[in-house]
Amino acid sequence: MIRNQILSVENLSKSFFLHEQKKIIPSSSQINFKAYPGKLIALIGPTGAGKSSVLKCIYRTYQQTSGRIIYKTAAGDSVDLALASDHRVLELRRNEIGFVTQFLHTLPRQKTLDVVAMPLYQQGVSRQQGREQASKLLAELNIPKQLWEVPPATFSGGEKQRVNLARGLIASPRLLLLDEPTASLDAQTTDRVLRLIQRKKDQGTAMLAIFHHADLVKRIADDVVELTLPEKTH
Repeated sequence: MIRNQILSVENLSKSFFLHEQKKIIPSSSQINFKAYPGKLIALIGPTGAGKSSVLKCIYRTYQQTSGRIIYKTAAGDSVDLALASDHRVLELRRNEIGFVTQFLHTLPRQKTLDVVAMPLYQQGVSRQQGREQASKLLAELNIPKQLWEVPPATFSGGEKQRVNLARGLIASPRLLLLDEPTASLDAQTTDRVLRLIQRKKDQGTAMLAIFHHADLVKRIADDVVELTLPEKTH
């Protein structure tokens, strides 16, 4: 079966300008790839090659320096995420594009169940239904039940990462960006996470993920995009 691409990244480059030093620091340069429903692309390369910058440009946390990021919406429209309005980007984040970062940012005193269910609440799902789905994901990711009703601020790094992953997966985004989703996890929990990722792939979610371990790339990736260190500017 031939599937239409959901994302086309064309000659994407990102650099940072240090105003005090009047220097341009290149991050990513001339990145090209296409993402498809039900497929996972692994972004690999050395530290400093700009892997996280690519994900942040797609999510529009960063504004790209040059290039195009063409996203095909559920309605069939083609949107250049680099040029779309902030309102349009926020709408797509709420309904179609998810991002699991390495760090969990939550409102103070918000209970873990509600942290995970928040993407569903934003889509109009009831609190009861949202919490039911959140409970299933937290159980699958082996978060102890006694932690579900407390804020995740005091959780371990691995527990926070699993909460973050549950929140990213719960709304079944059409495009999911994963920044080192297994970095702080033991082997058994990593297996659980990979099973969840595979399930989302089977359901048709397109994914871009950063992994630093070659064995994980072999296990879960359908395609690989290798980034290299940008040339230094003088």
